[in-house]
Amino acid sequence: MRMTITIAVDAMGGDHGPSVAVPAALDFLSSSSESSIILVGVAEAIEKQLAIHKAVTGKRLHIHPASEVVMMDESPQSALKNKKDSSMRVALNLVKSGEAQACVSAGNTGALMATSRFVLKMLPGIERPAISTILPTVKGHVHMLDLGANVDCTPLQLLQFGVMGAMLVSAVEHKDRPSIGLLNIGEEEIKGSETVKQAAVLLKESGLNFYGNVEGTDIYRGTTDIVVCDGFVGNVVLKASEGVVQMLSGFLRQEFSRNFLTRFVACICNPVLSAFKQRVDYRRYNGASLLGLQGVVIKSHGSADRFAFRFAIDRAEQAVSNDVLLRINNQISMTGEGLN
Repeated sequence: MRMTITIAVDAMGGDHGPSVAVPAALDFLSSSSESSIILVGVAEAIEKQLAIHKAVTGKRLHIHPASEVVMMDESPQSALKNKKDSSMRVALNLVKSGEAQACVSAGNTGALMATSRFVLKMLPGIERPAISTILPTVKGHVHMLDLGANVDCTPLQLLQFGVMGAMLVSAVEHKDRPSIGLLNIGEEEIKGSETVKQAAVLLKESGLNFYGNVEGTDIYRGTTDIVVCDGFVGNVVLKASEGVVQMLSGFLRQEFSRNFLTRFVACICNPVLSAFKQRVDYRRYNGASLLGLQGVVIKSHGSADRFAFRFAIDRAEQAVSNDVLLRINNQISMTGEGLN
């Protein structure tokens, strides 16, 4: 019998707050017959959105009040120290208490990371959490981490990221031995920083399915199932990728609207253009996992719309239903002292 999954949604986080989080939660509930949602935040604001969408609370939809909101430009230290009743922290507290099995927030990334570490603590054997998300490739998609949680990493931490990424992919995609690539400036073992070189040695000796070094072009070729890097490099790759997609989409719109003939061609090509847009639509890949914590936490893009936020909630349900935390914990234990 499938377990009932309860997801705590920080309804106040992100650029749009309840106007996106509430309808996205309703969309999720309409397609998931067993999971439930706890909307955390200012009750009046949440109730207003429920009324707009002609929805009411019930067995699978609850409101948990929180009086404070973490601002998108607020420092992690301020959020942790001064916002103890924020929607973000209350949602995480629900995971800690067991009232919810996952938290989804579009709020301030730094504050979410700091508060998650404080409230939920780290899994044994993991030094730092890592942000992991999915990027499209010519073969499907790739999981990449870290994407900004850790600017500087040790070789051991990069190994731990590889373990966590492998267990995530193994769980949600049912792959026994997903392949891991270490992002570098070349495939040769002699290339890269000393940190990356040492991380490659640890990954080789880990028993994981380590492919070796991969370059930036390999990310979108789908060379491996997972790409590991430090948070500085990962965040640059992510933001640059989003920028390229937006640029290409803009170029296509400009060229197809140039004159009557190009607009006519655009009508003929509409099915192909729609398929292209769907394949590169970053909203479908929304929802980054904060791996390494003693709880499932999913970070949605701050500017996510209703469609994108729904995908973040889906990822939370997938992580819980596929026992990602248990798999990571078990693999860390099997790997042994080399991770400590």
